[in-house]
Amino acid sequence: MPARSVDLVSVSGTKILPESDVTPRLSHGDGDHERFSHFADKNKITESYVTGAPVRALCGKVWVPSRDPKKYPVCPECKEIYEGLPKGEPSGE
Repeated sequence: MPARSVDLVSVSGTKILPESDVTPRLSHGDGDHERFSHFADKNKITESYVTGAPVRALCGKVWVPSRDPKKYPVCPECKEIYEGLPKGEPSGE
């Protein structure tokens, strides 16, 4: 967003900004436009919480887990891939 100049208004020595129609920035710059809980190897997620190393979800998204996944809907692509996996022991990768 381009910078713009604003005039300050002084009220009793305190400067305040005049009212404006500024649209709030809803994004935190971390890709939160795509807020989903993703499926990834449980051990890799745990390791990532400790080391900060990124993990790769079943859908291919690479991220560093830092939020409670229960607060977000499940990624539809991860869910579809997960449901298509054979049942049984994890392959280790």
